[in-house]
Amino acid sequence: MGKEFVKDITAMDVDFAQWYTDVVTKADLIDYSSVRGSMIIRPYGYALWENIKNELDSRIKETGHENVYMPLFIPESLLQKEKDHIEGFAPEVAWVTHGGEEELAERWCVRPTSEVLFCEHYKNIIHSYRDLPKLYNQWANVVRWEKTTRPFLRTLEFLWQEGHTCHATDEEAHEETVRMLDVYADVCENVLAIPVVKGQKTDKEKFAGAKYTYTIESLMHDGKALQSGTSHHLGDGFAKAFGIQFTDKDGALQHVQQTSWGFTTRIIGAMIMVHGDDRGLVIPPKAAPTQVMIVPIAQHKEGVLDYAYELKKTLARVARVDIDGSDKKPGWKFNEYEMKGVPLRLEVGPKDIENNQVVLVRRDTGEKTIVLTDHLEEKITEILKDIQRHLFEKAKALREEKTYMAQNFSELKEIFAEKTGFVKAMWCGDRSCEDQIKEETGATSRCMPFNQEAISTECVCCGKAAKKQVYWAKAY
Repeated sequence: MGKEFVKDITAMDVDFAQWYTDVVTKADLIDYSSVRGSMIIRPYGYALWENIKNELDSRIKETGHENVYMPLFIPESLLQKEKDHIEGFAPEVAWVTHGGEEELAERWCVRPTSEVLFCEHYKNIIHSYRDLPKLYNQWANVVRWEKTTRPFLRTLEFLWQEGHTCHATDEEAHEETVRMLDVYADVCENVLAIPVVKGQKTDKEKFAGAKYTYTIESLMHDGKALQSGTSHHLGDGFAKAFGIQFTDKDGALQHVQQTSWGFTTRIIGAMIMVHGDDRGLVIPPKAAPTQVMIVPIAQHKEGVLDYAYELKKTLARVARVDIDGSDKKPGWKFNEYEMKGVPLRLEVGPKDIENNQVVLVRRDTGEKTIVLTDHLEEKITEILKDIQRHLFEKAKALREEKTYMAQNFSELKEIFAEKTGFVKAMWCGDRSCEDQIKEETGATSRCMPFNQEAISTECVCCGKAAKKQVYWAKAY
């Protein structure tokens, strides 16, 4: 029965896209709904999102931000106040044209992002330099009318947080943009064990209406890149469009400098594709809804279940622990919790109780360890930390293995024709070269990394003088 359970998952090397779909559905993360391109996030998937959300929310609050909530609908006239912004989002906007049976005098859009709503509010509450900075964050759902969808990675509706801040100076806004990108990188690397590359988007790829966009980019198991979080310096463009002004210390009227930044349920897709294997999910302990699953062996025998529940109560001091006391066979349970990516399995049966021990099985390596119950809390803490460390190091090693360098266009094309991964190459800064690279290789600029390397002095595409090193990749 156990083998059949695992066979339900398509092998990663056979069809990675199908493997991904199998995992998100069979591991009970999501179900499909009758709404095209949308997903039902099931309890296990939502518990995973809540853990990520809680980790990020605490960091957002530690940096002085407050949570607020904005309306779901945006009047069309409000959305059109910032020209670049509306042009950037126009293809993705879902419009409400009727209220009940009556046609609306003005269309409302279902928020694709909330810059304009925050701007309208900030105009009303910011008057003096004493009102700054304004550091607001919102946890919400947004809608973007995507043509091609895939659970977590790209859906019509998704969950996220969006931060929106106002500052007195350009320098303060820049510091905020960097600070929040670092927060995202911290969550990715230290909670989700996903190594990231930090850098700046090109003008072509930056957020519509932004002065510049900073990003964290991660590499999936199949060698495709995923934008995992973005932080935007908006400058004063929105402030001028909406009239957000304040009186500075000298009594002069100034426009605020703004930022916005967002982190979405897409990161769950990244976690799946970075750490998963042919048996299903592999979840880093810090994000896992259940860190330790207790599986009683021969539980029909007297005292076994009672002992297992006592263990659960004791271990709750050091980990998120659950127990499967159902009448399913142990082999079925082993497969189910491997599929669900539970970091550590604890097996205990009559002989273990007699010998004052349990068996611990790691999800990441499959390694089994016999541990005396007297040392169990200490050992579980140690193993969970080691799993977290190992998953990050394994993902980083894969990224390094799949990162290449190209000196010229023929090398760049050859790499993307034969391999997948990041390619580091120099760029002149010309949009036409960026477009040509995408057209001929299918790869896009992921970011201009903050840590620049002088790979060569010439643009990889046109051969002219290079201005920036860029990470290129095919992406989700």
